[in-house]
Amino acid sequence: MTYENILFSSSGGIARITLNRPDRLNSFNDAMHAELRAALAQVKTDSATRVLLLTGAGRGFCAGQDLADRAVAPGAEPVDLGASIERNYRPLVLALRALPLPVVCAVNGVAAGAGANIALACDIVIAAKSASFIQAFSKIGLIPDSGGTFFLPRLVGTARAMGLAMLGDKLSAEQAAAWGLIWKCVDDADLAASIEAMLHHFAAAPTRGLAATKQAMYGSAGNVLEEQLALECDVQRELGRSEDYREGVAAFAAKRPARFTGK
Repeated sequence: MTYENILFSSSGGIARITLNRPDRLNSFNDAMHAELRAALAQVKTDSATRVLLLTGAGRGFCAGQDLADRAVAPGAEPVDLGASIERNYRPLVLALRALPLPVVCAVNGVAAGAGANIALACDIVIAAKSASFIQAFSKIGLIPDSGGTFFLPRLVGTARAMGLAMLGDKLSAEQAAAWGLIWKCVDDADLAASIEAMLHHFAAAPTRGLAATKQAMYGSAGNVLEEQLALECDVQRELGRSEDYREGVAAFAAKRPARFTGK
């Protein structure tokens, strides 16, 4: 597929997707969604890929939905926003969560609306200090979508989630890290190096175990303790038969670095 709205590459076990509409702060349109679906499908089926990076080009990560792509004029027929979610945003969030490998998000600038919540759908979020997160939906009479009403209360609690959603105030990257909304905030000059270090760490890590960690962590939201303990039992039984587990134990005993293959 020819990509015009994203940049996509994969090498050394690291896949990279860059939202590439910098003149529109990388806001989503239907074409970008189609390209994202194709790229994520390729990542999912490529057994050599061990980690995925999602970031944005230019001065922003993603400003959310490009309102010009579905402009509503006064008196015009209403737009079916539910159809847009079903067609684009819901599959995107679910695809990111279901990928059997770590998904790292580098937030290099503003992450607003759906852009903020797509970042939160990733497994680990690192943001530059100049970045910010804005739940801009209330300013146009909508609710936080793209998983926003699911992620926010679970990450920062109901009180802060309500404030973010109903006021639509800008949340700095430093405050987002302090609240536990994201993993880490770093100086702008250190973002690229921090991301590269993490990507290379994951590219050499036991990918199968990390995929199972995602499965167990995200599955816990719908389980009571007894169900979660049973899930842990089943997953651990499977991982105990993996080549990576045997390699990890052997490397520990031999006091040498482990050479994981993701199998």
